[in-house]
Amino acid sequence: MEKVTLNVSGMSCGHCVKAVEGSVGELKGVSAVKVNLESATVDVEFNSSEVTIDAIKETIDDQGYDVN
Repeated sequence: MEKVTLNVSGMSCGHCVKAVEGSVGELKGVSAVKVNLESATVDVEFNSSEVTIDAIKETIDDQGYDVN
């Protein structure tokens, strides 16, 4: 398992947390997702043989948030 912390702008409320955690959590190979609104970060634990970091970033982007 790999762990990565992504800086994500545009998240401000509980809906944002649910949107990001829900969509990223559904990706095959992702075992944990935790949004921190205060620091504007998303911690993701994933299996790199099943999902790429680019796919994770694209999923967050598809929800309307910017991965920096």
